[in-house]
Amino acid sequence: MKVYTVSQVNQHIKGLFDADEALQAIFVRGEISNYKMAYSGHHYFSLKDEGGVLKCALFKGRAVTGLRFKPANGMKVVAYGYVGAYPQNGEYQLYVDALKPEGAGDLQAAFEELKAKLADQGLFAPEHKKPIPAFPGRIALVTSPTGAAVRDMIRVLGARWPMAEVCVVPCLVQGSEAAGQIAAAIRWVNEKHLADLIITGRGGGSMEDLWCFNDEVLARTIYASDIPVISAVGHEPDVTIADYVADLRAATPSNGAELAVPDQNDQYALLHHLGQRMAKAVDRQVREARSALTHAGRSRMLQNPMTWVDDRRMVLDHQRERLAHALAGALGADREQFARLAASLDALSPLKVLSRGYAVARGPHGVMKSVRDAESGDKLKLKLSDGELSCTVD
Repeated sequence: MKVYTVSQVNQHIKGLFDADEALQAIFVRGEISNYKMAYSGHHYFSLKDEGGVLKCALFKGRAVTGLRFKPANGMKVVAYGYVGAYPQNGEYQLYVDALKPEGAGDLQAAFEELKAKLADQGLFAPEHKKPIPAFPGRIALVTSPTGAAVRDMIRVLGARWPMAEVCVVPCLVQGSEAAGQIAAAIRWVNEKHLADLIITGRGGGSMEDLWCFNDEVLARTIYASDIPVISAVGHEPDVTIADYVADLRAATPSNGAELAVPDQNDQYALLHHLGQRMAKAVDRQVREARSALTHAGRSRMLQNPMTWVDDRRMVLDHQRERLAHALAGALGADREQFARLAASLDALSPLKVLSRGYAVARGPHGVMKSVRDAESGDKLKLKLSDGELSCTVD
């Protein structure tokens, strides 16, 4: 008879589980119980139904990519993974790779369908996003008045920018009536002009818990709001239709409050810095003005005002001399040109020709150019350089 050790039996059983292909990729539906999260980041719980219980383990590495909600006891879920034995304690369990709330597949399909529809209609377009006011005076929080989210937002707003007036507009943020109440609250804030900025949202939860923020009517109400809207729904991984259509999406309600207002400490530091720069600039201008005044006080003109007049007189005398010199030069040039023209004109004068022994004969019909122009007995006038003679043609 062969006797086995406990470890051998457990290893054999583990081998049987590992060899069964049906257990290596399996979906299991059940209700979460005995849920706990270890300090290491691993999740341990059981899935149960009316006929049994199955232990489960979701390790930290898988939880980062395969867990998009916060598990809780009593939640109905669908787990995907493989069944294996753990030899150290002789128990078998489901090693979970992904965990989703039951019905999440249908909800995800509806989410994607509405998302595509509204995107095609331009509700998510960046050019339709309204700018968030830099220093909002009044902020309306459209959320549940009793949840942790509203307390976190009020706390952050008060710490960062206590100058803003915060108005809580109460409404449901979970359930079948939540979407209608949120939309009505946003419309009411717009109609009454109650705020410069609206923050709507809630804390984290399952896809079902956040489903009211995937409502089409609410999405169109946010899009039509004249007041900018910040959507602050759930945790960082949670994304809703309201996030896409809002003017700004925040990762959490606290982050929404941070994005809504500036930090007063930063503003005080900026004002202090600007005040120092202004003081330095004024001090520099005063020093420069004082230096200019001292220099001006030492100037010769202020000590003897007639100095300025004397300087102007000297300038005037200098200009007068320059003008006289210029006029004399211009007049001399004109005289020289006149003499040259007069000499040229004199050289062409008929009187100049007469001075060389020539004469001009004029008959009854004017200056005679040929002997044929004269007849015997004609009276002629001979123009000489120093006078005129009367002659008769013989």
